[in-house]
Amino acid sequence: MKIKDSLFEKLFSGDNKLMLLDQRYLPRWIVIVIDIILGAFSFMGVYLILHATPVKFHQTISVAEQGVMIVFVNVIYFFIFKTFSGIIRHSTFTDITKLAFASFFTFLTLVLINFGYEILFQQRIFLNTSLIIYLLLSFSVMLLFRVVVKESYQYIRSVSFGTSKKRVAILGVNDTTITLGKALLTESDRSFQLIGFLTKNIGSKRYKILGKPVIPISNSLKETLKNINLEGVLLVSDTFSGKERNEIVEECLSLNLEILNVPTLEKWNRKEDIQNQIKPLQIEDLLERPEIIIENERIQKDLNGKTILVTGGAGSIGSEIVRQLTDYEPKLVVILDQAESALHELELQLQLEFPKLNFIIELADISNMYRMELMFKKYNFNLVYHAAAYKHVPLIERNPHEAVYVNILGTVNLSILAMNFEIEKFVMVSTDKAVNPTNVMGASKRVAEMYVQSLQNEKGVYTRFITTRFGNVLGSSGSVIPHFRKQILHGGPVTVTHKEIIRYFMTISEACQLVLQAGTMGQGGEIFVFDMGKPVKILDLAEKMIRLSGWEPYHDIDIKITGLRPGEKLFEELLNDSSTTLPTHHPKILIAKMPALKFDDVKKKVKEIIKNATQHDDIRVVKLLKELVPEFKSENSSFEKLDMTNDTNDNSHQPENDY
Repeated sequence: MKIKDSLFEKLFSGDNKLMLLDQRYLPRWIVIVIDIILGAFSFMGVYLILHATPVKFHQTISVAEQGVMIVFVNVIYFFIFKTFSGIIRHSTFTDITKLAFASFFTFLTLVLINFGYEILFQQRIFLNTSLIIYLLLSFSVMLLFRVVVKESYQYIRSVSFGTSKKRVAILGVNDTTITLGKALLTESDRSFQLIGFLTKNIGSKRYKILGKPVIPISNSLKETLKNINLEGVLLVSDTFSGKERNEIVEECLSLNLEILNVPTLEKWNRKEDIQNQIKPLQIEDLLERPEIIIENERIQKDLNGKTILVTGGAGSIGSEIVRQLTDYEPKLVVILDQAESALHELELQLQLEFPKLNFIIELADISNMYRMELMFKKYNFNLVYHAAAYKHVPLIERNPHEAVYVNILGTVNLSILAMNFEIEKFVMVSTDKAVNPTNVMGASKRVAEMYVQSLQNEKGVYTRFITTRFGNVLGSSGSVIPHFRKQILHGGPVTVTHKEIIRYFMTISEACQLVLQAGTMGQGGEIFVFDMGKPVKILDLAEKMIRLSGWEPYHDIDIKITGLRPGEKLFEELLNDSSTTLPTHHPKILIAKMPALKFDDVKKKVKEIIKNATQHDDIRVVKLLKELVPEFKSENSSFEKLDMTNDTNDNSHQPENDY
């Protein structure tokens, strides 16, 4: 009774429905037993077919013994070709091929046995006609069984879950979209119901692909979508330009349709189901950015077989530089950072994703000169990529001395060691906030730029000091897009500091590609400026991110204007008024020609700034920064009073006008 109750519990749920779809896959032995039974029934079918004809079975052995022998040989080939290894409800062409081979070789073996027995004993065991019929009948029955199970399972799923599936159409007709459509139709656990394919080819109205209609886009995508009952549109975004993607998104969002992105066929993760590769379109995909082309051969020549130090290696930029270095087969990559948890996580990730990369993790503080010197002696570096920096403007505005320790003192330590150890190249990652800075962070990075630039002009300096400068990086830790994403996830509000605030954006991958490229181009002392494309209005960015998440701005999720933060300005610049640019052979990279100060003058000022930072005299630190960087004017900051004092002092030295 208990066994019976247990069986019913497995087959039936509380609402009295048979749980066919929740059952596990059939064990292999059950598949074999089913095939044996089907083989036996097939032989019975052969007997019934021939029994009503003049053709008679040979009587060497009984008909029953012949049937057992035929099925036994068939079972042997089941095991040889592993016809039971596939999952019945997910049968593929490969499974059918195995079944065909098993049936054919069963027939061939029995024919050989028949002829061999005839040679030895001048009589046959099997009737050749019966073997041919068994071959055709048994294969057909086993194939039919698999087709029926597969189609029944798919039908039951479509009936059971059809109402919960998202109705989608695929945009475009090409190899990738057809493969995508096939995956959607065949995978058992799909969450989408494919309605058809959308195309601009007007003449395709009467065509079908995979049994689904090809829907022509007659006038506009929006008009076409209005006439179709859809919940979402699937697109392979890499096959469209940035402008085309934005147009598609605007038209879909105006109809409250979800836009789903699929990678190109080459980027598909074969280990994942297709539905796990279909993801909502991200805001990063909508920036109109042409593809960046870098000179891989030139970079390969510079980096191959070299020992390379990457500071700030656990950060967004540093870790991406490390990943991109793997393409150029360096001898050793030393990854330095003071963030213990982030370093540990990166180490595990690199071991998993790049097992061939020879790298070492170093937990250290670049402001510790003694520790840095020991490291330079130990590894004998060829190149340094200096990405370590404190970058969060409000935090640094409250702790100016900390910016001095890392952004200035750390750069001083590394650049002096690079010079003393005759490192080939020292590539420093800077920021657009160093241009006409309005905050301590930007000013500290500008001082770092000035230090390495002036050091380059000293006699006997072998190292080439190269500075790269770019704006905000999409997806980096603490950047606006992940911040907005979290706010949207929690239901808002999304906070924007000012209605008119704009920023330049670049992806992490793009920025690091250009850093590597600039490193190969630099002769020493240059400040390379990257073409960041068009600036983006942050308010527009917030609104579009909310809409991409399926919500309506200001209605479902509110946007609040909070006011500019300390040190924040409405727009960033990549060049100041006194600088000029020179083109390079790379269209995305320019050289900012900025006058370099004498090293002794910069060194003296920097030494005084560091001394006051160790005493935590923040007012004095900021005042000295303003003296070294005259264009540094604080905004929305408690340090604005220092600018007022400077203006008063400047006016007091003005001669009185004689009227």
